[in-house]
Amino acid sequence: MDERRFGVPAGVRDWGIAVGVAAALLATGLSKHHPAGGVDLLGYALLTAGGLALAARRRAPVAVLAVTGLCAVGHQAIGLDVPAVAYLFAVYAAVRAGHRAVTVAVSVAMLAALLFAALAALHDTGEAFAHARGALELAWLIAAGAAGEALRQAERRADEAERTREETARRRANEERLHIARELHDTLTHHISIIKVQAEVAVHLARKRGEQVPEALLVIREAGRDATRELRATLGALRDDDGKTPPYGLDHLPELLERARAAGLAATLMIEGQRYDVSVPVDRTAYRIVQESLTNIARHAAAATASVRIDYRPDALAIRVDDDGNATPGTVAMPGVGLLGMRERVNALGGRLRAEPRGEGGFTVQAELPVGTRS
Repeated sequence: MDERRFGVPAGVRDWGIAVGVAAALLATGLSKHHPAGGVDLLGYALLTAGGLALAARRRAPVAVLAVTGLCAVGHQAIGLDVPAVAYLFAVYAAVRAGHRAVTVAVSVAMLAALLFAALAALHDTGEAFAHARGALELAWLIAAGAAGEALRQAERRADEAERTREETARRRANEERLHIARELHDTLTHHISIIKVQAEVAVHLARKRGEQVPEALLVIREAGRDATRELRATLGALRDDDGKTPPYGLDHLPELLERARAAGLAATLMIEGQRYDVSVPVDRTAYRIVQESLTNIARHAAAATASVRIDYRPDALAIRVDDDGNATPGTVAMPGVGLLGMRERVNALGGRLRAEPRGEGGFTVQAELPVGTRS
């Protein structure tokens, strides 16, 4: 109920209505012919207070209902015959907020109090009934309550429709997630398992024959094992997307660089800043950026060395991966699937990514992932 409408905040609208009602009530009171005396100022104060109380109708609808009712009874008791318009607004707000029983009880008491206030001021039963009815028409009272209830029901239906849309979207996302997990399991897992088994068999046979196992074969075997473990973890995350068990993160970077060294790349890792815990998406994305960068270096860069730097800044986690490959300044980097995937991950977190040749030769990947301001 605090949303902007027509670009105007709800609080500003409430005060505008309250001031408008107070001004209308005060103008009506000033135009009435009533006995002169010191009670006039009290009556005008009650009219103004009843109108201005409407500014709090969203935050405290029941309290505003009571205040506007007491103000209306007060100015009627001292002979200031002005309709209880502020009370009608309060009835509408209270019913809209869901306080139907309280509103009915207060309104019954209000009608009785207005009658007694008119009797005290006029000492004539017939005229008192007429004044009480003029101050608060039963039809207007029912209309105000009905309007509040109608809007409350409409807002409730709108909220239910929004929840239904969100639940439907979540269900479809879960179904798509499970479909992707099944496809990965049925296809990619099968092929990786074949590669791993074949490499294991080749290593076993070579050792059995007393031959030296080629280094490339050992790397393939180890890569197959790592790929199998990572794929299983990824499938588990897809099937149970609770964000509590990320497959890999920053803690696994040393292992990742060790595998890169085993493949012949002189890779180094540097941590800067005071380390702190980051969210699961940031942790996972940082690992994927380094992993994909090292994979690209091994495939395309013809590099001998690579450096990975993780900088824990107060408001961001900075990742930089440099190599001494064959990229030269002015070369346009062709965005492959891996680079596009990195950019999508970084953009999804509201971060920034640069991937381009370095001035001194080689390639650089730089990413900044926001983590929120830290003290």
